[in-house]
Amino acid sequence: MQLVFQVKDKPKFTQLLVFAFQQLLAIMAATIAVPAIVGNEMTASAALFGAGVGTLVYQLFTKFKSPVFLGSSFAFIGSMLAAFAGATSMSLGYLGLIIGALFAGLVYVIIAIVVKIVGVGWINKLMPAVVIGPTVALIGLSLAGAAIKDVFSYGPQDANGSFVMSTHAWVSFICAMVTLAVVVLCSTYGKKMARLIPFIIGILAGYVVAVIFTLIGQQTGNEALVILDLAPFAALTKDGIGLSTFVALPKFTFLTAIDGVKEFNWAYVATIAVAYVPVAFVVFAEHIADHKNLSSIIESDLLEEPGLHRTLLGDGVGSFVGAIFGGCPNTTYGESVGCVAITRNASVVTITAAAIMSIAVSFISPFVAFLDSIPGCVMGGVCMTLYGFIAVSGLKMIQKIDLENNKNVFVVSVILISGIGGMAMAIGKVTLTAIACALILGILTNVMLSGKKEKADE
Repeated sequence: MQLVFQVKDKPKFTQLLVFAFQQLLAIMAATIAVPAIVGNEMTASAALFGAGVGTLVYQLFTKFKSPVFLGSSFAFIGSMLAAFAGATSMSLGYLGLIIGALFAGLVYVIIAIVVKIVGVGWINKLMPAVVIGPTVALIGLSLAGAAIKDVFSYGPQDANGSFVMSTHAWVSFICAMVTLAVVVLCSTYGKKMARLIPFIIGILAGYVVAVIFTLIGQQTGNEALVILDLAPFAALTKDGIGLSTFVALPKFTFLTAIDGVKEFNWAYVATIAVAYVPVAFVVFAEHIADHKNLSSIIESDLLEEPGLHRTLLGDGVGSFVGAIFGGCPNTTYGESVGCVAITRNASVVTITAAAIMSIAVSFISPFVAFLDSIPGCVMGGVCMTLYGFIAVSGLKMIQKIDLENNKNVFVVSVILISGIGGMAMAIGKVTLTAIACALILGILTNVMLSGKKEKADE
């Protein structure tokens, strides 16, 4: 795939702002979803700030050579909930979020030191293309259900799992399909800027359709047509118009966590360690898959340059720093990788600008309200393309594998079936995701069948 902007390219300033905004939109939905799921008064604005800061830290460690944005990690949701469940107060729970992110970051630092000493050869041997390809494809496929649920705005399903096509579901579906169509058409047939910013154009098109349906619904009293949630805007003026209507300080995690220091105890720390450390090892595997995928897109092996030890340090330290502000451990985002692939813009300057923009907009109340108001169905239309490109990137890696070789067929089969089948396992307080289980089984299968020297097909 021919990139329009290479990693070191610097778009013009006006273009840069638009490209950065597009990256922000690509990662926004998932980034603010994590604090919403965890609850406990965590906020979207703090998560955006934490993601921006974490991404800048990552870029510093990777010497601005890896074009990917860090966002809130879904893998740690269970760990975050455990931090609050084991706390005696909200303040201690917030302190637990920071301690947990520190533990997860330390895992990455330790692995980075090992990689620096022994190199990445063992990684490539343990996880060759026959293992990484289907795993990357699985990451995209595993997100397919979330995208489709967004398309129908979490509408009811019948006993067979089919969505019940009520008026509301039809309206959601139409908004999603308009968004999808505009993204696809702009990316494929668009000229100049239109081809480089298909997500912005698509989201705005879907948003306009949602506004039209909502206005009709409000005027006719038909609630099923009201697809746009105006509550985020209403919240800006619930206490009258003031400074907070326009600018507000995000609820940073460390500000609340300070009060939890007086309740600190080692038993609680042990609980946090058990909740976070095992998950960090699971996310490490996904870190490898993301960077292998991104490497194939930019046609430069990131595990060699800037080096896996640097990407791990950037991810681990960036995750910790981001959690200090937003509470959520960060991770490299598949949505960001998908955005790079679709727009063919791998400029690190764009990622850096998006990180700065994420920090800046977290203070601007109307903008945060706008992001919160984007209907799930509109983001569903966008995510169908983003997640699809992640899956296709993995399939492209599989194309290079000799599938006439039974060993390779079995490795790919085990990964895809266990992952798509949802082989997630809860072991005590640790949950191995379906992707983690599939990757582990794939590695074991590959090792088991590698006793006999095979021809180099990977």
